[in-house]
Amino acid sequence: MSVDVQRQSFFGRYLDPASRLGEILFGLIMVLTATLTAGLTVAEGEAGVRQLLTTAVGCNIAWGIIDGVMYIMNCLTERSGRARLVQAVKAAPDPTAALRMVSRAVESEYGALSGPEGEAIYKAILTHLIRARPARTRILKEDLYGAVACFWLVFLSCLPAAAPFLIFSNPTLALRVSNLLLIVMLFVVGQKWAEYAQANRLAAGLAMVVMGLALVGTAVMLGG
Repeated sequence: MSVDVQRQSFFGRYLDPASRLGEILFGLIMVLTATLTAGLTVAEGEAGVRQLLTTAVGCNIAWGIIDGVMYIMNCLTERSGRARLVQAVKAAPDPTAALRMVSRAVESEYGALSGPEGEAIYKAILTHLIRARPARTRILKEDLYGAVACFWLVFLSCLPAAAPFLIFSNPTLALRVSNLLLIVMLFVVGQKWAEYAQANRLAAGLAMVVMGLALVGTAVMLGG
């Protein structure tokens, strides 16, 4: 294993940056939706605080599990697609048809590769696929680790928002502080996304807050 891989965090080894930020964003939106919805009918005093705390943590545990299962299903679907491509190439009526299949598959992921260099890449991939054996689609250890990473990112994203319910005895105050923390975290996620997208950090942070609140508002209005 290379030094770079060894230095990566658990999340970095199994999820790309976009997936990591997406999981955190998903967790923030889910907990904000849950607490806002529960806050409409929350009881007063410690009972209300416990209700909001249970809602915030329970929601993200449930959705973390669901997201982990969906991650495994997506991994299986992707590998199955690659296996089908190998089978289709081998069953192609002629090399031209096989090359066309390869070009379509590559272009769907990376866009068209024009010129002699692109043609050479397509032919090299075709040569590799002709020699390859379609792998049996099954769950790999990496899939399970990725699912665990998805769960923990969704779950951990709710902990800062849950902290006010452990500190304040007034459920209304705890809810407001929690919502403020969630908005700040949405802004931080937007700024982090800007680093990978080479966008303006301030604009990206504000856009993420607006988008997150819009999604939460939509979910609440639809009964989520």
